[in-house]
Order: sequence, then structure tokens, then C-alpha cells
Amino acid sequence: MIDLHTHTVFSDGELIPSELVRRAEMKGCRALGITDHVDFTNVELVLNQVSKVKELEDVLEMRILVGVELTHVPPRKMEKLATLARRLGAELIVVHGETPVEPVAPGTNRTALDIGADILAHPGFITLEEADLARDNNVCLEITARRGHNITNGHVARLALEAGAKMVVDTDSHAPDDLIDHKRAIEIARGAGLTLDRATEIVTNHAIIDL
Repeated sequence: MIDLHTHTVFSDGELIPSELVRRAEMKGCRALGITDHVDFTNVELVLNQVSKVKELEDVLEMRILVGVELTHVPPRKMEKLATLARRLGAELIVVHGETPVEPVAPGTNRTALDIGADILAHPGFITLEEADLARDNNVCLEITARRGHNITNGHVARLALEAGAKMVVDTDSHAPDDLIDHKRAIEIARGAGLTLDRATEIVTNHAIIDL
């Protein structure tokens, strides 16, 4: 299992980074992305604090990637924030996509794709044009395990397949019970309408990082 979308107490998660890492390790996670919610008010704090968890990498058989999830940021300001986050050391840029269960600003999906985010999280009713842009700009479309956001997984997977865009399975974990193992990740992908072979490929051969 490779999970590149999780949260800690430095945004709205329940766990401090070291406990999140340990619990993910026990699920068999080989790489973990910690991507707390940020905007212009907290990006420096989050990256400065969470990056210290990388001290654990040399005693684990797991990669830890410290990133951010740009959340409810007005589309016209997203590129500026993404650039700032990368300058501050973010290894992953996730954008909180236009899920149908939250009031995300229209145009968020398109802007995330235009600026070349690494992952467009729970993109909701993404369009085929946007899926094509994700393919062209090498942005991964997320198939999410998170309740609520996952109601459009089937739609996202169908358009990603049609466009030839990359997909990732992530948990968007906020609490201990949100973490999943490899078997469950494959079930999430299959539940989105993917074949067993395709689901296994997406979960095993990750589109963003090589281990």
C-alpha cells in the first residue's frame, strides 16, 4: 500500500505524525504522504513542523513524503500558494478537488490541473476535458477511500480510463480507522469499476513515486 493523502493534528487529523506513521507501517504501507490542509495562513507552520517526522525514515522500511493539501483556496491564488509550498520544501502538492459534499469553489479542478499539482483529490464530477488535461499535465486523479468523497469514484475512474489519465488510491485519512491495507485498496479501486488487474496495477505500481 502507498498512501499519499493523509492528515495529522497539524490540520484536522487526530494523530500526531509519528503515530500516523506507525499505524500506517502496521498496515503494510511502503510510502506515506502526510498532506495536511493548508492555505496562506498556516503553510509555513505545517511544513516546518511536519517535516521533522522524516527523522524516523532511517529506522523504517517506509518512505515518508511531506506535502500539503491546498484546501478551499480561491483558484486565482492556488498557483502562488503551490509555488510557496514547494519553495518551503513540500514534496507533494495535493489539491482538494471539487467533491460534491463540500462547497469547493468552481474552477478548482481546472486550476489544479493547469498548475501541475501532483494529485487532484476527490475531484467529484470531473469532466472529460479535465481528465484529458490531467493526462497531458501528468496529474494523478484520486480514487478515494474516504466516505462521502468516494460517491463519485466510479465517475472519476471511468473518465480517467477514457482519457488515459493516471489514477491513485489514497485514504484521505483523518483518524486511525481511516487507514487501509493493500487488499482494501484494491477493493476500493474495484468498487470504482476497475478490473482486478487494473486495480492491482494502480495500487501496486504507483504513478507518482518509485520505491
